[in-house]
Amino acid sequence: MDAIEEARIPYQWQKNCKILHLVRHGQAWHNLEGDSNRDALLSPHLFDAQLSPTGFKQVAELRKHVHTSGLLNTIELVITSPLSRAMQTAVGGFGLEGHRNDDGDIVSGSAVSTLNTPKIMAVELCRDRLGVRPCDMRRKVSDCRSHFPSIDFSMIDSEDDNIWNPNLRESEEKLAKRVVELLKWLWTRPEKEIVIVSHGKILQQILIGSLGKDDDPAARAALCKRFDHCELRSVVILDKSKMGRDSSPSLSCCGHQEDDVVKLSGNFQLIDWRC
Repeated sequence: MDAIEEARIPYQWQKNCKILHLVRHGQAWHNLEGDSNRDALLSPHLFDAQLSPTGFKQVAELRKHVHTSGLLNTIELVITSPLSRAMQTAVGGFGLEGHRNDDGDIVSGSAVSTLNTPKIMAVELCRDRLGVRPCDMRRKVSDCRSHFPSIDFSMIDSEDDNIWNPNLRESEEKLAKRVVELLKWLWTRPEKEIVIVSHGKILQQILIGSLGKDDDPAARAALCKRFDHCELRSVVILDKSKMGRDSSPSLSCCGHQEDDVVKLSGNFQLIDWRC
């Protein structure tokens, strides 16, 4: 974070900023089947949908980028949705140990690395939408621990195994509130540079929630567009609730190909991003 802090973030704001690397999971079986038939998303055989062969290849490419770019040297924490497709992506892309499939076989991420790897923690707040679709239902915590021994599940209570409702889909409003709680929780963590491996809907909501309603439409469209599988999008977010009255309501938002001045609102303010 040092280089970004020195170049873009005023010194007095640095302690209230975090760099978030947002990563959507690799292609999973429900993505593959759902593209041709949306009704397939209701199929019980897609329970906690895992990565497809294409998804594993995408994770391998992500891992290569993370290592060759030096990003692994600066990441302090990886948090992941507790759904298998996200945990497979988190461990395969950022961990040392390989994850295991239903047969107990290591199927990805087993390459030996001399680099230190960050802690990987499963967090319910960044799960996909709850309810109705079996592909979005997670396994019991005990099963998750056995399949992903390198992931920290201390943030997930076994009582949450029973929060699934097969007849009611989580509302957009509840999902948005959950993302706000996720951001608030992140600011209780000491780490400055954090990876979030999650689902497209959650990652878009993180970005939308950090932008004001009156922002430049072109900037909003570029930043909040749908995530591709295993796409990594990095942002710097300021927690304005910790700032004094003299904090600026707007900052330069540096895009991938152009610079925009974006006025932002709410407690969390996005001040830099790159794809």
